[in-house]
Amino acid sequence: AAADRADLEAARLNAATLRAALDALPVGVVVVDAGGNVVLRTRQAQGVVGARHADVLVDEAVADHVASASRGHGRRQQLDLYGPPRRTVFIRSIPVVVGAAGPAGGGEPHAAVVTIEDVTERIRLESMRTDFVANISHELRTPVGGLALLAETLDGERDPTVVDRLAGKLLVEAHRVSRTIDDLLELSRLELEGARRDEVVIGVVIAEGLDRVRSAVEHRGIRVDVGDKGRALRVTGDRRQLVSAVTNLLDNAVKYSDPGSTVEVHADRVGDEISLTVRDHGVGIPPTDLDRIFERFYRVDRARSRETGGTGLGLAIVRHVATNHGGTVTVESAEGVGSAFTLHLPCRTEPDASAPPAAAPDLAPHAIGEVA
Repeated sequence: AAADRADLEAARLNAATLRAALDALPVGVVVVDAGGNVVLRTRQAQGVVGARHADVLVDEAVADHVASASRGHGRRQQLDLYGPPRRTVFIRSIPVVVGAAGPAGGGEPHAAVVTIEDVTERIRLESMRTDFVANISHELRTPVGGLALLAETLDGERDPTVVDRLAGKLLVEAHRVSRTIDDLLELSRLELEGARRDEVVIGVVIAEGLDRVRSAVEHRGIRVDVGDKGRALRVTGDRRQLVSAVTNLLDNAVKYSDPGSTVEVHADRVGDEISLTVRDHGVGIPPTDLDRIFERFYRVDRARSRETGGTGLGLAIVRHVATNHGGTVTVESAEGVGSAFTLHLPCRTEPDASAPPAAAPDLAPHAIGEVA
């Protein structure tokens, strides 16, 4: 009797260990016996997508797979759940011959193992890679083709006026290619490198960003209002990356604002987070595009992007910078009203109230108005 109890306890321990191991798998597992009874359903298989109606669809698909496997036929299925949130689930059934159930395909009932895997992220990444290759081919082919055509037209041209005009267009297309390549290299660097851990003053980051967009600000007569409240705040991070993110936000705000309008920049500390917001009063973003604006090469208005010279990579750079610093970037926008992009950064150091705020760059008053 003691030996039987020991064997029973060992069997229970082995079953518990097996169940814990299966629960730890990222793939859901359902095991059904030859009678169609569920013997095991792991934790991952109990709530694949977290939405009740989607769970029903998954359960129906699993039941179909069990019925097929009980007849000795394995199946594979990709199930698209349109949500929200949208999910893609891959289901696979494997018939299992147990005891005297007979050979596969013999007409006898079989046990079945069904695996359920949420492949949403994998599908998304594959789609992004495909889109990236297509987009980069298009983005480089267009200006390179333009360069070739302009060069052919310029070859043999003797009219000085035409030569000057074609040379100007050549320069524009060359700068466009250069900006695209520079942004691609910046994105690759951000993906491969982490952020440095230096103390960075937010006011300095804003000042350097403003300095980089000075010519665009002056050209469009934009007024830039910089609040003093959070400019002395400090974060731990990579100054060069943060300046790149703020520059891209400012560049977008200036490009998509009407000439003579105002762009507001302010930073504040809320709890353990520093929020740096760049707000414009320009064209705004349609609600249908808000979920995609941080994708590489995605443009809300391609015609306007060609006019302003945008590469479609600026907001992707901002998102990578935020991620490298353990933060996020959010957007609020309304068409015809404007947009506000906020960079949320964890505040790892205490603000130094005694430190003077960083000075804003000395831009021409007629271009930016009063910098507050």
